[in-house]
Amino acid sequence: MRTLAVTSLIVAAIALAAATIRDAPAAPIVVPPDRSAFDAQTLVSNVCSKCHGATGVSVCPPFPNLAGQLPVYIETELKLFRQHGRTDPRARAFMWGIARGLTDEQIKGVARLFSSQPPASGTTSRNPALVDKGKLLYENGAKERDIEACIACHGHNGEGVNTNPRISGQQRDYFVTAMLQFRSRLRENKLMQDVTRELTDDEIAALVEYVSTK
Repeated sequence: MRTLAVTSLIVAAIALAAATIRDAPAAPIVVPPDRSAFDAQTLVSNVCSKCHGATGVSVCPPFPNLAGQLPVYIETELKLFRQHGRTDPRARAFMWGIARGLTDEQIKGVARLFSSQPPASGTTSRNPALVDKGKLLYENGAKERDIEACIACHGHNGEGVNTNPRISGQQRDYFVTAMLQFRSRLRENKLMQDVTRELTDDEIAALVEYVSTK
């Protein structure tokens, strides 16, 4: 009970942090203007790796792991960043500027490089009860509140299905923030907004704990 309370406080703190950067300006263009001067590997090494790691395993907890991510998902998100189709705080503050100068070919190359890397391994939880609660919600949802099961879109082990992303082994801080932003409609995605609308902070914490172990 105490652990759930602490987890809720952590979730609330992350939500407050997200709100403070809601109006952050877009970052300046990071990639050089001469597109012939860099390829996908150069982009990953010199730009993407600063937050997502050279192999796609994030070096900063607030930023997602991209290793082993579905290439179609990476491509879709990069194109959304490029056209300002995502307006959540970190998209505005970081990815708008970074993606603005990318070509379709570069986006495909970056997606291919990250997706070919071994995905991050799940971490061991210190709270098995919270994991069990998250597992139940992940696999069954909560039909009485119109909360769909995550397994339908993200797979039995969070590996991703079709255009729905891999979420297994994802950074806890990033995952919590994403869920809170979907719930508060700071991040665009009607399906995820509907799924998270009725989720409590404790339920989000449980889902994050479970998925992070996969």
